[in-house]
Amino acid sequence: MDNFEYKVVVYDTKGFGGGVIESNQLENQLNALGRDGWEMVSCTSTNQNYGASKSVVFIFKRKKNG
Repeated sequence: MDNFEYKVVVYDTKGFGGGVIESNQLENQLNALGRDGWEMVSCTSTNQNYGASKSVVFIFKRKKNG
């Protein structure tokens, strides 16, 4: 049976009211995690007010070595 380890990454949005995502920065961070063997299994935003998101929460997993 495979064993996994998990990583939670919280990406804070920008802007006065939140909700602005710097897509190039986020893409670079996600690609770096992928190169390290992490696979995203879930992603959700956190609501602040009036539909704006204060942050986005990503959950990753990868097989444990050994």
